[in-house]
Amino acid sequence: MSDAMSQPPESSSLTDFDPATGHPRPPRREFKARGSFVTRCEGCNLPELNCLCPYQVKADSTAQVWLLTHSIEHYKPTNTGRLIGDVLTQTRVFTWYRTAPDKELAALLEDPRYAPFVIFPDDQPDYADRVVDINAVHAVKQQARIPVFVILDGTWRQARRMFRKSPYLDALPVLPLRTERETRYRLRKPASKAHLCTAEVAIELLRQSGDENAADVLDDYFDVFNDSYAESRYYRKIAEPTAAMQRLLDRQTEANA
Repeated sequence: MSDAMSQPPESSSLTDFDPATGHPRPPRREFKARGSFVTRCEGCNLPELNCLCPYQVKADSTAQVWLLTHSIEHYKPTNTGRLIGDVLTQTRVFTWYRTAPDKELAALLEDPRYAPFVIFPDDQPDYADRVVDINAVHAVKQQARIPVFVILDGTWRQARRMFRKSPYLDALPVLPLRTERETRYRLRKPASKAHLCTAEVAIELLRQSGDENAADVLDDYFDVFNDSYAESRYYRKIAEPTAAMQRLLDRQTEANA
């Protein structure tokens, strides 16, 4: 993930309010990513050369994903959090502001129908009493509650700040992701292969909590995004469907049969 920074503009030409929350956006210049001049699909935000829309497949899951997204991430076409919402229709997206907690998120965290877990490493002793494992997710399912994975969507540095600077998360159990999976993300260079991107984190959580079908669909969709975006950077069109593309097309055919 990128550490791109923003600067205040002389006059804002961007939308003044965040589409996910309605909060005022912090003033900033327009984000200029590599390839920002490329014509992009309005549906998936990928270059039209390798549009992702034909491969979108919806999937149901018992668990939900709520993304607490750093405001800068909304501007990045390489952000993978949006892929989760494309597949899982009950995904919620909240923009993180240090001084303005999202009121809807705060209310949902108090809703007894949901059992939210904040996804974060268990690498510091000061919150060790809050750490749980995946068995806690299976336990809340037995209580007929909806498990929710609250994923901090940003760089590792941003995520740590979000975790520490969000008092409304302090009462939530902390669920570290334990997996042998190494990242397959090709669009930003991670500090370690163990550092998964946002979509990969959701895939592994869904799989471990029993939503295997949703995990498989999102995994294929992530692969299609990964390959399509990578090829578009070199202005190469994918001529024949990849294996992941074909599996998603087959799912569409089965759903329409």
